[in-house]
Amino acid sequence: MILTDEQILAEMERGTIVIEPYDRACLGTNSYDVHLGRYLATYRDRVLDARKHNEIEVFEIPEEGFVLEQNTLYLGVTEEYTETHAHVPFLEGKSSVGRLGIDIHATAGKGDVGFSNTWTLEISVTQPVRIYRGMPIGQLIYFTVEGAIQNYYNRKPNAKYNQRTDKPVESMMWMNKF
Repeated sequence: MILTDEQILAEMERGTIVIEPYDRACLGTNSYDVHLGRYLATYRDRVLDARKHNEIEVFEIPEEGFVLEQNTLYLGVTEEYTETHAHVPFLEGKSSVGRLGIDIHATAGKGDVGFSNTWTLEISVTQPVRIYRGMPIGQLIYFTVEGAIQNYYNRKPNAKYNQRTDKPVESMMWMNKF
């Protein structure tokens, strides 16, 4: 089941959902709109290696916006810091963003119960498009969980994305053993 606006508000009162900053105008019928943060990043190397630490270059989106180009993966970040302690959060792109040819995630649209951070976005475009910090970029949807939880994300010793940040975070695939 997906939480409605009233249920999201009730869970925020309980402290099981945290959204900072929070703006009531961003709460939809069954989702919460999130915005593009001030930072983007690109990988330094054109060829990435899943077994290596692929470093990124982080830069600020200027006031006049920034033109995203095809064939480049941009890592973005949400303005909003979120915590989800009793539900599964999903981040989806807004339809208006999709209609500009912007994909905000390649595969990482689902968070885990216990996720507490900003969301790194895996942004790609079908044609050049100018984007701006603070623009609506996606929406969070919260699903109920059935059953007890033993392994909250923010308590896992091997969780790779727990350090609070307002900048995009590169892939930590290289930390896995394979």
